[in-house]
Amino acid sequence: MDSSREDVLTRAFVRWNWARAVLHNGWWLVTSVYLVLDAGLSAAQIVAIGAAQGIFALCCEVPAGVLADTVSRKWSLVVSQILMGTAMLTTGLVTSFPLLLATQVLWGLAWTFASGSDIAWITDELNAPDRISAVLTRTARAQLSGAATGLVVIGALAWATRREVAIIGAGAAMLLLSVYVVARFSEERCVPASGARWAASWTTFRRGVGLVRGSPELLRIFLATFLVNGATDAAGRLAPKQLLELGLPIRLDPIVWFTGLGVVALVLGAVTLRIVARRLDGEHARHSYGVAALVGTVGVIGLAVAPTSISATAALILVSGIAVPLTRVIAMIWVNARTTSDVRATTHSFLAQAEYLGEVVCGLLITLVAHLAGLPVALAGAAALFALTAAIMRRPAD
Repeated sequence: MDSSREDVLTRAFVRWNWARAVLHNGWWLVTSVYLVLDAGLSAAQIVAIGAAQGIFALCCEVPAGVLADTVSRKWSLVVSQILMGTAMLTTGLVTSFPLLLATQVLWGLAWTFASGSDIAWITDELNAPDRISAVLTRTARAQLSGAATGLVVIGALAWATRREVAIIGAGAAMLLLSVYVVARFSEERCVPASGARWAASWTTFRRGVGLVRGSPELLRIFLATFLVNGATDAAGRLAPKQLLELGLPIRLDPIVWFTGLGVVALVLGAVTLRIVARRLDGEHARHSYGVAALVGTVGVIGLAVAPTSISATAALILVSGIAVPLTRVIAMIWVNARTTSDVRATTHSFLAQAEYLGEVVCGLLITLVAHLAGLPVALAGAAALFALTAAIMRRPAD
């Protein structure tokens, strides 16, 4: 492949991921406050939105991946951008629960058209197996730095104007980002399936299932992803309550505190990925994943038993700044290296389904434990999931 085209594609992909991370992370920071303070949603309504979003995404994830493999990865990304921008923009225009439920479900649906399609597109268009892991790691660092930028910039915009102004502005910018994809993402290697579209889609789906069922290593990473995402989702939901119950050490708006915590964790994640970049694929990947899960175990246990909010914050940063980004990037690279071009987006969609299942099943179970036995016991359950994952990943391959 021509090196100049390779560089152009890589830069376009990394910049697009950075910009998307800026917009959706900053948008969600403001939206999470908007849902409570402006729309006045109850805790039950917020949980219901999350559950509905997860269920729709779970059902649509694989069909969207199959569509990308049989029609076009590039145009799947364009559809994702349009749906995402529309959902984000309209969120700032409504305050009723039914309409907000619809916008959030549409937002979740938008991600199904992008998850897997983006990695499949860059992998096949570059056609450089020796470089793709480095490109994906660089992209993950860009996503983390973009997320930190978005928290600061869009959060500041909301503070300086109004929350709905920031929400609508981020949505409009996300819509415009679809033009960037159309203009900068070429597609030369994805060959649309010939013949009847339904038959081709069913064949692609069956090939993907066969590939996963025949690969113990893919099954291992899917199980690890299921457990880790369950632990991460539960710890993420319970951590703010734990920190607030311990009491913030200074008189700050909690949003300011959590924004600062998020920025520190994202920067730590980007630095960690740069330091361990050479140990995220190949023979090192399984060991690195196991170590990351152990860090998650220590962090969640620390969060559960921390005597002060400062020590609890430090423990949470271990989880969100080291364990989470490492496990996600390694899983992405792991799956990408073990699939084939014709089912690449479909296989990544299976991985996303494992993430959603973990969040729904493990996350809800641990949340139930929190109601019945209290926060420390529930967090200990999340730590146990991390520890089980570490044991699975450190077990030698058969």
